[in-house]
Amino acid sequence: MAIISMKTIPLLILAICALIPSASLRAAERPPIKPNILHIHADDHRADGLHALGNAMLVTPNLDSLVERGMTFRHCYTMGSMVGAVCTPSRTMMLTGRSWLRIPGSPGAAPNAKDPATFLPRVLRTAGYQTWHMGKCGNGFPAGLAAFETTIRDDARGATPENDRAHCSQRLADGTIKFLKSRAAAHEEKPFYIYIAPPVPHDPRSAEPQFHKLYDPAQIRLSPAFMPLHPFDNGEMTVRDEKLAPWPRTEADTKQQHADYFACVTGLDHHVGRIFAELKACGQWDQTIIIFSGDNGLSLGEHGLFGKQNLYELGGMHVPLVIAGPGIPRGQSDALVYLMDLFPTLVELAGARVPAGIDGRSIVPILAGKQANVRDVLYTAYRDCQRAIRDKRWKLIRYPLVDRTQLFDLDADPHELMNLADKPEHKAKVAELTALLSREMAANADTSPLTVENPKPAEWTPPIPGSDAGKKARK
Repeated sequence: MAIISMKTIPLLILAICALIPSASLRAAERPPIKPNILHIHADDHRADGLHALGNAMLVTPNLDSLVERGMTFRHCYTMGSMVGAVCTPSRTMMLTGRSWLRIPGSPGAAPNAKDPATFLPRVLRTAGYQTWHMGKCGNGFPAGLAAFETTIRDDARGATPENDRAHCSQRLADGTIKFLKSRAAAHEEKPFYIYIAPPVPHDPRSAEPQFHKLYDPAQIRLSPAFMPLHPFDNGEMTVRDEKLAPWPRTEADTKQQHADYFACVTGLDHHVGRIFAELKACGQWDQTIIIFSGDNGLSLGEHGLFGKQNLYELGGMHVPLVIAGPGIPRGQSDALVYLMDLFPTLVELAGARVPAGIDGRSIVPILAGKQANVRDVLYTAYRDCQRAIRDKRWKLIRYPLVDRTQLFDLDADPHELMNLADKPEHKAKVAELTALLSREMAANADTSPLTVENPKPAEWTPPIPGSDAGKKARK
């Protein structure tokens, strides 16, 4: 039997260690495993647009499962828009991490704002991700979508199942599943960043027949905030979305629009479930962080409005945001966050470097339980006619062109039905929030005035069908 002296033991240990693969070394020396990222970003999706987010009428079991196992951010917003197509700046902010007046093409844009190397898909690709996009491209920041390795356009503007709106969620699921299967067949080891952008529930609201059958308009319960008309001119009363319903708004038409909207959401949920099933089948479910969000909200009859060109809580800028997956805790957060905060958040989760000039703030500290908030107040804006500021309880909306102010106590009045701005006991609160609004506007390069000389009359009369004004409204 050979005898090994004590002097030779250290040499043997070194020799053995030299033969051990690096993957077998202690965990602290291994490179971190990067999670896959699947982002589902719906079009015109209200912040309450899932059963699990508060709408008991909706059938959305698959997206509800994300709410049940992940973190829901109850107060997520897109910051603002300078155009009626709110989705354009919203998606641009999300893919660049820059605020609405600093995105590419804006007067306040940073020198590197147009550099594709600073767009989210390129940042993640540089960090070792395979990047893939399918869905809405129109009004979707084309330069950012071009930064994906693969981008497949599907705006659902055709008349056949190959390109119509009714089957768009099915096509997006088919395409995503095909991509996942191709990765499995090729034994692809890179993590993926999949961004699917369904063009629903944006109008025209058409889903597969089985989903429309689920919703009887007569059974739809309208919001307490439903009104036949908005009480004053908000500066954008006849924009495109507002012409999708008659004036004054009727309960019958509004219920039908809700039923069609719900059908599109349920159709999307069904096909998202197919993607989830494929993630499980190919062994990627437990390695994938899934984000569900929307680009902007939609009024659907609340306050007499139908579009997203307003600043009410369930109107234009408030959106859903749910994050679930490995390392993500279960629960809800009342933190005030923007969609553009997803940029540094996903970059941090991917272990990549955030480019210079990003305005979004990572919400990873909230997900990690290290802090409850990333900001104390949140400001939103629409063109030159509406500005708003809110904290956890109070909300102020300013309409400078007609010299109107609204103040809402969101705890007591979540539907924003009781304007407190003219109450003497709330004069100090109006002044406080107006000062905060001015501060946030200055911080975000917003030079639009909160007061104007010779404001217009606030009264507004709907255009009469057949009149010149009515014809212009319908164009």
